[in-house]
Amino acid sequence: MLGQRIAHPASTNFDEDFELPPAKRLKRLDSVDSLSQLPLGDEGDDGTPRPNALRAEVADSEAESDEEEEIPRATRTELESALPPVKTDKEAIAEYEATRAADAGLDFRDRLGHRKWVQGKSSIYMDAFFLALETVLDEESNLFDEPELAVFQKWNNLSYEGQYLYVRLFLRKTAAWHRISRLKYYGDIADLDAAVDELLQHHSLPAATATERIAPGEAEPPKDAVLDSSFSFADSSTGHIDSLEEASSLLMLDELKALAKEAKFQGKTKRDLLQALRNTSQKQGGLGWSGLKRSDTEESVKSEQSVDDDEDTGFPNGIGTNRDSYFVRKILATTGRCIRLSSTALRLFERVHLVFYRSTEWTEKSLTTIILARISRRNFPEYIVSRSNNIFPSRSTLLEFEASIRTQFAVDTILEFNGTVTKDGLHKVKSIFEEVYPRWLVILADEQRKEDRVYESGEGAYLRRFSPAWVYTRIVHKGTTILGRFKEHKREHHMLCQLLNQHLFHAARRGAWYQRKALLEEHYMWALSPSDDRNEESQKKHWKRIALRTCEDGLQDRESHLIYHHDLQKRIAKLERQLNVPKRLQHDFGHVRLAKPMERYVEGTRVEKERTSSRNGRRGSNGGGGEAANNNTRRGAKTIWLDPREDNGECSVEAMCLSHYRSLGWKGYHSEGGIIRTLFGYLFYDVLFTYIPNVFQTPFQTCPLDLHTDAFYPSRFSEINARLNEISNGDGRELVKRVHERERERQTCVVGIDWGFEIEDLVEIVECFRGEALSTICKVMAQEYQQRGGGIPDLFLWDQGRGEVMFAEVKSENDRLSDTQRLWIDVLSGAGVKVELCNAVAKEVVVR
Repeated sequence: MLGQRIAHPASTNFDEDFELPPAKRLKRLDSVDSLSQLPLGDEGDDGTPRPNALRAEVADSEAESDEEEEIPRATRTELESALPPVKTDKEAIAEYEATRAADAGLDFRDRLGHRKWVQGKSSIYMDAFFLALETVLDEESNLFDEPELAVFQKWNNLSYEGQYLYVRLFLRKTAAWHRISRLKYYGDIADLDAAVDELLQHHSLPAATATERIAPGEAEPPKDAVLDSSFSFADSSTGHIDSLEEASSLLMLDELKALAKEAKFQGKTKRDLLQALRNTSQKQGGLGWSGLKRSDTEESVKSEQSVDDDEDTGFPNGIGTNRDSYFVRKILATTGRCIRLSSTALRLFERVHLVFYRSTEWTEKSLTTIILARISRRNFPEYIVSRSNNIFPSRSTLLEFEASIRTQFAVDTILEFNGTVTKDGLHKVKSIFEEVYPRWLVILADEQRKEDRVYESGEGAYLRRFSPAWVYTRIVHKGTTILGRFKEHKREHHMLCQLLNQHLFHAARRGAWYQRKALLEEHYMWALSPSDDRNEESQKKHWKRIALRTCEDGLQDRESHLIYHHDLQKRIAKLERQLNVPKRLQHDFGHVRLAKPMERYVEGTRVEKERTSSRNGRRGSNGGGGEAANNNTRRGAKTIWLDPREDNGECSVEAMCLSHYRSLGWKGYHSEGGIIRTLFGYLFYDVLFTYIPNVFQTPFQTCPLDLHTDAFYPSRFSEINARLNEISNGDGRELVKRVHERERERQTCVVGIDWGFEIEDLVEIVECFRGEALSTICKVMAQEYQQRGGGIPDLFLWDQGRGEVMFAEVKSENDRLSDTQRLWIDVLSGAGVKVELCNAVAKEVVVR
């Protein structure tokens, strides 16, 4: 029966065709498990990082600028999220370094402790790098073997300028080649060539005493993950760049155009020019160009002379019709000598930062934020700092964790980054899943043993995020989904049972697992399991009763997040009708039945800004329906309105609607969640800073490290539920006033709290909330603080006279609700809170 094909009922909405793109999924199913910027890379659909995005890197073919790239980041690491919002721009860094007194002979600890700095002898980047390295070596040196410790010793023996150059390159495009002539560090490095030569020098290493173990899902460890008998901190372009593709990526756009002109190839974009160059190299028989632009460096002159020598004797021997080597020599003559960080040493220092930051994703701002937070004049909450030195119990565990991240990245590359998933791609993911599954079972049993016998209550929740089993569980989850695509529903059901039987990893997914398990039991399992002499109709009812119990278990599971309850309740109601359960025995979910949001229409005057010119040189339309109007009314664009209650001043659509509500007697803020986050900070202040091992690793945090993860709620289950009960019983007013009286004067840096809100308003808001409704909202925030920070309706309104609160989501024309906004509307409606959709309608459009 395992391979039997069964027609999919329409209610399953199953996609039969592998070649079609997967249906768009609600974020509630895949964004709940964020790992809050944990492992090595860009975050995926569930917030889980991608392995090779330790820092944002720009592809090698991008033209380098004279200045260091200002690389935008969409996410922050857990440590960055826990630190206060401090300035981390160039001005802040300059201010930091300017505060240092000229006192020679101080190490980085003295500079941080006594605020002393020496021009040309230290920098904030060096301080942060040394802080990470020395902290890890002092506390967790057991994670590194003898050759790796020897690399750190060689690092310490480098000159200041060599170290400084390495650190600055470490924070740049680490996989890229850098032209030495374009490294703009002359103010800090007196002799750049000497610093470069020092990094290029080869050092011998002692032999490793242990061999690297091959991790499941990997054929073999990457070559640059293992140190050889010798190493260098950097590589030189001489002897390393031997392919045209790699060499051509070094050219600036103007240099590439000059080369195109001489070599007679064309292209509109840099990518087109690069491809044309590579095509030309394969077919051109000879070149006679002389006008190629060259750098004015000594290295480029020497390189040019070398090329000219080759030209005197024709093309290099052995080239034949392939001119790659000739082009490579010409390009390197243009660029001059280049340098890049050696991958083996680079990986080692990345591992150091993984251990230090307790996060496999970190950025340049991660390094500087902790320093700037340390010297900032801020008041932080009082809590017990506990930096565990056993986050990785052994070196082998650390290496397997790194390998598991690489395997996860391979899976995500197939499923997330390459467009429509092909059947071959699904087979490859399934193969990886098969390799990982046995190892997952072994580590899972070991983690359960530690939870039962080693860890104190709550201690292991955050540490488990650094177990290979955490990553393997996510791969098993992905593999289970693939089983569904291959219609192996019986095994898929078995895997869902195994995932639900463990309570250690990815608790935020449990609601989704219950949903999928119940669906399989309702629609498929009757045909895949022994009937025990039941006829077909009895077999279907038997499995529908099992599906009903699954939904009930999902509602009773304290780790199943609240956002899944509504769908489970709907399935229960449907199954009970199909099974003809007597009315008196049916579940009654009337107390959480969703009320459809009311719609309100607010008329106003919209302002369109006249476009002075367009691409074709013509002025924009003066009419409301012309080009100017189309420019400002496209979906998602911000619109400008006139507020008649404020002397027709220009304002946002939210401000105009808020003014309308105020005219109806409501008080309110356009806060987009700011009020909810502030109330949560007030009400859960004591819970946030309750002692939990390993989540307070610096004295400068505004929240525990696990707040933005799925470990926060289960680690404090008792404390959170006790606080929720207090709020339900109407004690929220006293909790808010108590925290305000204690912390307001100090302006304590606490996540979410905006001290700008008036305490009188906050007290009124809490009094207007029904205790159960406020408790429900706080529970959602406690379970999924990071994911549920967005999507809260724009306007928060309250009326003290009626003792009522209301949320209003403002939409102008062409706007539509996002998945996260719909989810919050469901949560608020289910809690009995009034929600309105406020549609702004332009009764008039004026052009200014």
